[in-house]
Amino acid sequence: MRVLTWDEFDAAVDHLSAMAEGMHLTGVYGLPRGGLPLAVALSHRLALPLLQDPQSGCLLVDDVYETGHTLDPYKGLPALAAVWISKTQPTWWQAVEVVTESKWLVFPWEHLAAAQHDEESYRASRE
Repeated sequence: MRVLTWDEFDAAVDHLSAMAEGMHLTGVYGLPRGGLPLAVALSHRLALPLLQDPQSGCLLVDDVYETGHTLDPYKGLPALAAVWISKTQPTWWQAVEVVTESKWLVFPWEHLAAAQHDEESYRASRE
C-alpha cells in the first residue's frame, strides 16, 4: 500500500498546472470522486471555472488511471485528459507519474482504515 501525502498532491497540482499553462482551456472537470480534489485545486490555480460536466476544450482530471473504467468513456472528447498517477503507460491521456507496481494507492483525502478495508475486499474478490 502506498499512502500519498498532501505535499505530493501539491506537487501534482504544480505539475498539471504547468502542463496546462498557456493553453486556452474552457474549465476544469474532475471525474467523481477521485478527480474532484485535483479539479478544485486546478480550477483555483489556473483561474478557470470548475465544470459540472465535461466539455470540449476542458482540462479533464482524475486521481488514477488503472483499468481505464472511469477515464476511457471520455476518450473521444476533445479535451486535455490528465491523471495524477497512471498504472499503465499513457496513450491519449497525460500523467504526472507512471508506476509499474500494483500497490494499492491511498490518496490524502481518503481514510486510511477504510482504504485498507477496500483493498482487502478487492483482493478477496479476485481470489
